[in-house]
Amino acid sequence: MQSGTVLSNYSLTSDTAAAYYIPDFITADEEAHLLRKINESPKQKWKMLGNRRLQLWGGEVLRKNILFREEMPPFLASYPDILGRLKATTAFNSSPHQGPNHVILNEYLPGQGIMPHEDGPSYHPVVATISLGSHTVFHYYSYRSERESAPSNSAFSNAGRTIDPTPVLSVFLEPRSAIVTTGPLYTSHLHGIDEVTADTFTGHGKLRRPTGEEVVISNWQALKTEGMGEVLRDGGTLYRKARYSLTCRDVEKVTGRNLC
Repeated sequence: MQSGTVLSNYSLTSDTAAAYYIPDFITADEEAHLLRKINESPKQKWKMLGNRRLQLWGGEVLRKNILFREEMPPFLASYPDILGRLKATTAFNSSPHQGPNHVILNEYLPGQGIMPHEDGPSYHPVVATISLGSHTVFHYYSYRSERESAPSNSAFSNAGRTIDPTPVLSVFLEPRSAIVTTGPLYTSHLHGIDEVTADTFTGHGKLRRPTGEEVVISNWQALKTEGMGEVLRDGGTLYRKARYSLTCRDVEKVTGRNLC
């Protein structure tokens, strides 16, 4: 990643300037180092969910949205200095701790994803997600108004509110990239990942989703990874591999030991 990254250079939504895509946020060597550290993790560090597993770095968010702090893995502030690098983007300048104090490591195997969801009130409204090991496609969704009819797919609902199944924004996440979500895309929208083993593109940045619907990938002309940009431009299929995401956020309320 270039030093002194200016987020506005990577804006995906010029009307709200609420999402920013940063290719090559880390180097290939740094990615290999992080993957090695993850694979060396003791089994007891992993939490098993229904469709994936994860680790919590920096502590666990308890009731009343309070973070009980624990030590972050030391490599996040050394090699590579993920935390310092995220601070340097200025994305967290207005957050209580002016940088991430909590990281969720998610493992996504081919065919695994996550339904549209919100991150909840525990966090300051900015999140940075770093992708390791594989690409994926990240979709943002909006809620339907009460006057709109509900879709037949009942999976697209949350807390009694109906979600429009057509994304308002779709972003291709390359390995080693970061996506920063702020503003309305964080506070009033949802995000999710389709549960597929491969992504098929029909050319000019268009993705064919499992429903048959086609959506345009907003950043398809900005991709840096060899071969991937050509597939999105000309059409073809990219197969997913094991992907590890680092979801970095600032929990506003904190308790526990006074960690340096």
